[in-house]
Amino acid sequence: MAKKGLLIDIEYCTGCFTCTVACKQENGYPEGVFGIKVTEHVYPGRKDRVQVDFVPFPTTMCNLCAERIAKGEDTVPACVRHCQARCMEYGTMEELVEKAKTMKRPMICFPV
Repeated sequence: MAKKGLLIDIEYCTGCFTCTVACKQENGYPEGVFGIKVTEHVYPGRKDRVQVDFVPFPTTMCNLCAERIAKGEDTVPACVRHCQARCMEYGTMEELVEKAKTMKRPMICFPV
């Protein structure tokens, strides 16, 4: 079976943290435990503006909702299903690499 992972287009993540909330609710993680965490990176720009990037990144707790997908309850992990910016995709390495070629700032993650 092909290894599956996440493709995240950092260009469009708005930092809404919906992926984090969906993951915590799906897995029942307690306070301080995350399956996916969004970090904020601030870069000083010109004097009149600053660039802020939000980067969702799976932690070692991420299992890509394998149990739920295996049961046929859904076809994608909770984080992808609930991403409001629609900047996350789920698929095989081959699929994600091809899709990443068309994106400005892609990041591919294959949780352990």
